[in-house]
Amino acid sequence: MFWRMVRGALFRQKGKMLMVAFTIALGASLTTAMLNVMLDVGDKVNQELKTYGANINVLPRGASLLDDLYGVNEGSGVSDKYLNEAELGNIKTIFWAFNIVDFTPYLNARVRLVPAGAGDVKLAGTWFNHHLELPTGEALDTGMRNLKSWWDVRGRWLRDDDINAVMAGEAAAKKYGLKLGDRVGFQTGTGSREFILEGIFSAGGDEDDAFYLPLANVQELTEKQGLVSRVEVSALTTPDNELSRRAAQDPKTLSIKEWETWYCTAYVSAICYQIDEVVSNAVSKPIRQVAESEGAILEKTQLLMLLITILSLAGSALGISNLVTAAVMERSGEIGLLKAVGARDGAVSCLVLTEVLITGIAGGAVGYIAGLGFARIIGQTVFGSPIDIKLMVIPITAVLVLLVALAGSIPSIRLLLSLRPAEVLHGR
Repeated sequence: MFWRMVRGALFRQKGKMLMVAFTIALGASLTTAMLNVMLDVGDKVNQELKTYGANINVLPRGASLLDDLYGVNEGSGVSDKYLNEAELGNIKTIFWAFNIVDFTPYLNARVRLVPAGAGDVKLAGTWFNHHLELPTGEALDTGMRNLKSWWDVRGRWLRDDDINAVMAGEAAAKKYGLKLGDRVGFQTGTGSREFILEGIFSAGGDEDDAFYLPLANVQELTEKQGLVSRVEVSALTTPDNELSRRAAQDPKTLSIKEWETWYCTAYVSAICYQIDEVVSNAVSKPIRQVAESEGAILEKTQLLMLLITILSLAGSALGISNLVTAAVMERSGEIGLLKAVGARDGAVSCLVLTEVLITGIAGGAVGYIAGLGFARIIGQTVFGSPIDIKLMVIPITAVLVLLVALAGSIPSIRLLLSLRPAEVLHGR
């Protein structure tokens, strides 16, 4: 009898029930889309930010210590310590190897610019697009061309096999009156070499005052074969929290459980620690401005999506409240008759709630499917790649839909409980 009454009520009020289902579907679709995007947005945002440079700097231990204590940088004649180029492939063998997006080494030197005769200039050797054979047997193409893809380059990027080409920063080219195609000579204590200026770049930083060559050329000029001054690493990381900040100060202060949690989470401090384990005499430091900006942007993005989810659910609850309350008022005569023949308030309330929940389940199912479509559109439009579907969103969405349906029914249940059979049946 109960289910016959439920079925009859649903069909008699199919217009209002369809509106309730549509309202729930709208809330469920936005919730599904936002939750899927929110759970996947970390990697997407990090991937987007990786196009703007590195977030980890790997230095030789001695150079790092002098830089911390006295602000002495490489190339000063005091802190000239080096890393072994042959060990750089080990960076892609750490626990979080797949989070290492790109990396490139630099060998920095001060040399004399031959034609201009205007004193020393900054010279840096690097990988531009280096094919690297890893210790694991895999291969990797990495270098500054990927790491600095946002640089504005006139002319062309160099290749690692360009033995007679050089790139110049915009400020350096302007200072020495250089243009594309000019010959540029560099003199060191062991001799001099001449190169053709193939590219002029604008980076918007100190790099604009420097000249760049393939790493092997600078190693030959400075007689430092197989050595590099530092390495820039771009890695996907998890925003810092209290645990990661404690670990960054001293990992030895962590308990065994805390240490395992920290080590197995992609915190920037954990990735730095793991790089130091595989590269001899290295000290890895987060580039704090970049790392903290990534965490702040990610947290604000997730907060925005959470607020959209909450507001959509609140709007759905208000819509359900108005629709169900109107339905109860229209059925006041029926409800008064049920009470007059002995139906208790609990049974009548259960009848209305069952109708709402059935409608909510139907609307929620449709909304979940629509939400997956919205998430895909957001992923393709904003990030250029699809959003990964998270199975954990299904139970979360189901619980939220049920809670919203119940919350939206509260005003109508209060109205139902206040109805007096005698007054309703007499039209008062």
